[in-house]
Amino acid sequence: MVQQQRATGKITRRSGGRRKSVTASLLCAALLVPFEAHAAPALIKLAVFDFEIEDFSAGASSTGATPSDAAQLANVTERVRRLLTQSGRYRLIDVGGVDAPAVKTHTLRECNGCDAGIALKLGAEQSFVGIVSRISRTEYIVKFQVRDARTGTVVVDGDSGLRMGADYSWSRGAAGLIKDRLLEGRPEQ
Repeated sequence: MVQQQRATGKITRRSGGRRKSVTASLLCAALLVPFEAHAAPALIKLAVFDFEIEDFSAGASSTGATPSDAAQLANVTERVRRLLTQSGRYRLIDVGGVDAPAVKTHTLRECNGCDAGIALKLGAEQSFVGIVSRISRTEYIVKFQVRDARTGTVVVDGDSGLRMGADYSWSRGAAGLIKDRLLEGRPEQ
């Protein structure tokens, strides 16, 4: 910018240097401000109860799950818990110390949603009940149900349909069902 001073008649040049340095300083300051991090969605606190068995097969035990069944149910439960934890959507709540009769006898599937109240007392937002229904020694259906702990409303449920395979395939069927119905393609809850 050229400016003529009236008193002396001299012409002086004023460069935009001062303005440029202020602009550069502001730009640098803006870059130093950390980018606003997108807040990760809060993890859903989920009480995952042990899988239960409904045995409709001809060889059903009148005393409940056999030791072999109990081992396979523990395997299914562990695999599903691991899958839910690794999804990054859930924080699992410990259900190990629950004294409720339906939990101890593995009959949550028959208690008309009592799992929601139990989960709420544990500090969970949702409850998860999984069931393996054995049709025959080589046919089964895996089911699950997730309830809102405050209202008892079913949030999501699913079943695998009839599957073929012995008890060692239950965990594979459960993992596939959880991936398909609960983790993939579902909006955040």
